[in-house]
Amino acid sequence: MPKPLSLSFDPIARADELWKQRWGSVPSMAAITSVMRAHQILLAEVDAVVKPYGLTFARYEALVLLTFSKSGELPMSKIGERLMVHPTSVTNTVDRLVRSGLVAKRPNPNDGRGTLASITGKGREVVEAATRDLMAMDFGLGAYDEAECVELFAMLRPLRLAAGDFEEK
Repeated sequence: MPKPLSLSFDPIARADELWKQRWGSVPSMAAITSVMRAHQILLAEVDAVVKPYGLTFARYEALVLLTFSKSGELPMSKIGERLMVHPTSVTNTVDRLVRSGLVAKRPNPNDGRGTLASITGKGREVVEAATRDLMAMDFGLGAYDEAECVELFAMLRPLRLAAGDFEEK
C-alpha cells in the first residue's frame, strides 16, 4: 500500500490551534488524536510484518500468550482475560488459529463447559519467526530509543490502571 503524500504541516497541531481559537486550550484533544493516529500507524506496520505468516497482531498476541504458559495451553476465558478482549473476539481469534493449524482446541478437563487452546508445533515455529521479524523492526517503534520506549510505557500505565486493566501492587 503506497504511503499518502506527506502534508507540509502537522494536521494534529493545526487542529489543536483551531480548537484553541474556538473552544480554548484542551491539550487532551491533541494528545488523544496523536495516540489514535499512532495506533493506526503501529497496527498497520506490525500487521504488515505478521501478514506473511497468516496472522494479524491480535492472533500473534494470542500465540505469544500460549508460548508463555507453562504447558503451552490456556483456557479460552484466561486468554480473553490476559489479552483484555471480549470472549467473542477470543473465539474468533483462536478459531482462525485452529484453521491455520497453529492452535488446537479441546474440552477443559477441569471445567466441563470450558475449552483449552494449545499451541501446535507449527504455531511455535510461526510465532518464533514472526517475533524475530517484529523485533527486527522494533515493533514499529524504531523512531524511539530504549529509554523513550520505557518512558512511553510509564506514561501510558496510569491510563491502563485507571481503566481497571490491573490493580496496583
